[in-house]
Amino acid sequence: MPKTFRTISLILASTLILIAGCHRGPQQGVVATVNGHPIFQTDVDKAYNAQLASNPQQQVPSPDQADSLKLNILHSLIVEAIVEQRSARQNLTATDAEVDAKLAEMKAPYTEDQFQAKLKASNLTIDELKRDVRRSLTQDKLINKEINSRITVTDADVSNYYNAHKADFDLIEPAYHLAQIQVTDQGSAQPGNLQNNKATGDEDARKKIQAIKNRIDSGEDFGELAANFSERADTASNGGDMGFVTESQLKTDPAIYAAITKLKAGQATDIIPQLDPATHKPAGYYIFKLLSRDAAGQRDLSDPRVQQSIRQQLHDSRSQLLKTAYYEMLSDQAKVQNFLAEQVFKNDAQ
Repeated sequence: MPKTFRTISLILASTLILIAGCHRGPQQGVVATVNGHPIFQTDVDKAYNAQLASNPQQQVPSPDQADSLKLNILHSLIVEAIVEQRSARQNLTATDAEVDAKLAEMKAPYTEDQFQAKLKASNLTIDELKRDVRRSLTQDKLINKEINSRITVTDADVSNYYNAHKADFDLIEPAYHLAQIQVTDQGSAQPGNLQNNKATGDEDARKKIQAIKNRIDSGEDFGELAANFSERADTASNGGDMGFVTESQLKTDPAIYAAITKLKAGQATDIIPQLDPATHKPAGYYIFKLLSRDAAGQRDLSDPRVQQSIRQQLHDSRSQLLKTAYYEMLSDQAKVQNFLAEQVFKNDAQ
């Protein structure tokens, strides 16, 4: 074959490859790629429709609100894909046996009919639930290997923290150790969570908090959900941990006090509206988890509960910090193409 003809053939082949690549975007159902692996429009649409279905009486989002919600959903899917790919490279993907064991644990409190009703209420099939469980277990295995295994909290760390915060352990009245997930309708606020996930208005906030509640009810870890989705920046990084709240502080909000005092340690409240003091209309939504209830009095460092509480708090704080940095590192190393973001920008920036 003459050299000139070979050169033309190579140019034509390269051009065809580029053309094919240009069409591997939203028009063919691919809204993003992560290291060459596609994320499909159907995945985004399914999550989007599930959020809408969780509040069927709400108004249909405006086009801008819909685009914002879909971009947030896609961002979460991209992060999940990055984590899943990293886990696969580390041979940390959850096995079928591990998934089945977790499902059995989730189903244990219910009859089969009750469990199927919960699935239906959450708009999930059993296969979709298995997928979500596998993803959650896989993420846990990766975090435990890459982050938690590297964290050491020494006795000196615990002692130093106690001495610096001794007054916090002198309870002049009964106190409640709480964790919180908060979602607001303030679209301009910085969420401060791992997913950079933010509701853009009251309708979006209602859908988001209901989706989180469904996941809590399905057995997902409260702290993980708080870290990923809570919009209270000062507690999200610590898995929603608010520390101890005195009884008198709780009583300033009768609705929250009534909900929390009904709980046993380890239980979570239903969704509680956060009312605007001026308008008395919802400005956001809460879910609280009661970690422990403590009587009045000074709690000494020798108290195993004090040591465990401090050790856990220091561990969780470091874990969340390292997790944030770790996800950023993985995102920086990944090759991501977000076709949906490009399309939204192109359509609206005119």
